Amino acid sequence: HVQLVESGGGSVQTGGSLRLSCTASGFTFDHSHMEWYRQAPGADCERVAFLTSDGHMDYANSVKGRFTMSRDNAKNTVYLQMNSLKSEDTALYYCAAGGSTYWGQGTQVTVS
Repeated sequence: HVQLVESGGGSVQTGGSLRLSCTASGFTFDHSHMEWYRQAPGADCERVAFLTSDGHMDYANSVKGRFTMSRDNAKNTVYLQMNSLKSEDTALYYCAAGGSTYWGQGTQVTVS
């Protein structure tokens, strides 16, 4: 079965950095588009970043220039490098696959 496991969240000061990881199993990872979403308390779920199987990527305006998504097909893993973090980046971050059909359990990022 499909499984997505995020890690790398934590608490960081404003201006700091974190790198999230999402390791996938149960599907053909290198053919799959992957996404990162986040949901802050009381807010709608927001797509943060998108990376296709052939390397096309897109970012939410709120994170452009600060966040970078990448993938390592040999490890079935996608990453989200987050720099210059702001308090408004505080949220539960999820990775998703299969056109947002499959979701991980999320990893908490807190910036203060």
